[in-house]
Amino acid sequence: MPLIYSTHDLHPQATALLEQAGTVRVAGALDAGTLVRESRDADIVVVRAPLPAEIFAGEHRIRAAVRHGAGLDMIPVEAATAAGVLVANVPAVNARSVAEHVIFACLALLRRFRMMDRDLRDAGWLAGREHANLTHELGGRRIGIVGMGAVGRQIAGIAHHGFGLDVLGTSRSGAGFPDFVQYRAIDELVASSDIVVLACPLTPETTGLMNPNRIGTMKAGAILVNVSRGPVVDDAALIAALKDGKLLGAALDVFTTQPLPADHPYLALDNVIVSPHMAGITEESMMRMGVGAAEEALRVLAGGLPANFRNPQVEPAYRRRFPLAQ
Repeated sequence: MPLIYSTHDLHPQATALLEQAGTVRVAGALDAGTLVRESRDADIVVVRAPLPAEIFAGEHRIRAAVRHGAGLDMIPVEAATAAGVLVANVPAVNARSVAEHVIFACLALLRRFRMMDRDLRDAGWLAGREHANLTHELGGRRIGIVGMGAVGRQIAGIAHHGFGLDVLGTSRSGAGFPDFVQYRAIDELVASSDIVVLACPLTPETTGLMNPNRIGTMKAGAILVNVSRGPVVDDAALIAALKDGKLLGAALDVFTTQPLPADHPYLALDNVIVSPHMAGITEESMMRMGVGAAEEALRVLAGGLPANFRNPQVEPAYRRRFPLAQ
């Protein structure tokens, strides 16, 4: 029976699908040694945690690494390709969950929800109510979205159709935007938006994208939301802008170091909402991601290629390893 090895438990619907074709094993731990040792006899690896490149070295029978979600930064794609291993992902299926999180976070910052809730609980009704005159509406603002993939387009749709926001967007291609999104180059977008949302993939070009200079050009009272990856933002520059009151606040779901250290400065700031890389995780999105990953695994086990094949250059080497594949 084929073995499907997953770094984490999967949605019950996904597990049920996979168990029709093979045995499902969940990682005993997420350290590199355990992942390498436990995956040696696996046919498929379902990825929800960073894989060490060593997982594809030496003797193994891995056919495919399937990302449970969209971002490929958890898979060492070059190492997989060199080893003749297919790489696949499940794009777009958590876009709605991420987009709703972005809007929720913006509302929470504008309405001073963290501070109001804390003071109401700790100091009473009137202490909580004191925040009211300092709160703001979301409507009428301009949101600038960096990265107009599935997540960016979902954010844009909710912002424009649900709240009447003026929407700016930027991406590498600068094309394919909804008709209500105005293209702007990155520097103009950052400088002219009331809310800047980072929804781009982590690449060499986007690493450090929000550097001290760009953060310095943000509007006074602006909000920064990061649902991309931590290294897209220069932490020191953002912390300085939050401490001196230049920015109204920030909502951060991703960090350069994860888990976020307990003594990190972000945790001490009232105008920061932090979440543990969970913007895209809801019961609904977990079902869609899990089932999507399971379907890709089943395609490969049946001899086919993934529908979302992310390293097609590996196909000749893969077919040499598995000559009976279709």
